[in-house]
Amino acid sequence: MLAELEFLSYLRSNGYPAVDTILSKAGNELEVVDTPWGTFCAVAFKKASGKQISEMPLTKDLIFGLGRTLGKLHKLSSEFCPVNNNRNDWEETACWMEDVLSTFPDETAAKSELSILKAYFSKLPTTKENFGLIHYDFEPDNIFYNEITKIYNPIDFDDAMYHWYALDIEQSLDSIKEDMPEEQVEPSVNEFIKGYRLEYAISDEMLKLLPIFRRYVNLYGYVRILRSVEEKWNNEPDWMINLRIKLKNLLDRRKDTFTMPI
Repeated sequence: MLAELEFLSYLRSNGYPAVDTILSKAGNELEVVDTPWGTFCAVAFKKASGKQISEMPLTKDLIFGLGRTLGKLHKLSSEFCPVNNNRNDWEETACWMEDVLSTFPDETAAKSELSILKAYFSKLPTTKENFGLIHYDFEPDNIFYNEITKIYNPIDFDDAMYHWYALDIEQSLDSIKEDMPEEQVEPSVNEFIKGYRLEYAISDEMLKLLPIFRRYVNLYGYVRILRSVEEKWNNEPDWMINLRIKLKNLLDRRKDTFTMPI
């Protein structure tokens, strides 16, 4: 959390419209309280300016602006050197996935998929230009747009990690393409990349790897869901039973994509 707050402060100090914090009465951004039920942490944020982009029609200009805003973020990230705290990188997150999967003996496909991706990414070049701290969840529901000031306000940096910038692009494009008519997909992707490249460079070679970054995202989401639904209770309410069914179906669909050769 401290690493996330440090990154947000850095972004704001460089003119990037990252959401701002509200200090506690003690003057702290982060408050930590130990209780008999565990340790609780709290951070309060000011309201983001504008409307959630997920609630707006995705026009050409809006998509271009999304790409440009992500490009600005990555440009600043490429110069970011944390002073006190570091977020995890892709490899530490992969080790976490490995630890979780070790408790699920039957998850052979997920374990194989993790091995394939670790081997691939361990050989992928990392440079100051293509690798750094990413948002990870730069999707329309996490971006607010002020129609008067024309400013995009990203929120929810909770999942920020060190990864290739292309993964952020893949996440954004995947969410933009969702439920979009087929004939609009390619023009929208092109518009997003055009906006991105106005602020920061991304090679065509790296863009060709987006399907591989999608596999990392899918596996990470799979493991997180697997872990979260492991614990069960007696007399669960209907909404939880229905949610478990939806999550199981999601896990099954993702499992079908595992272990394909790269």
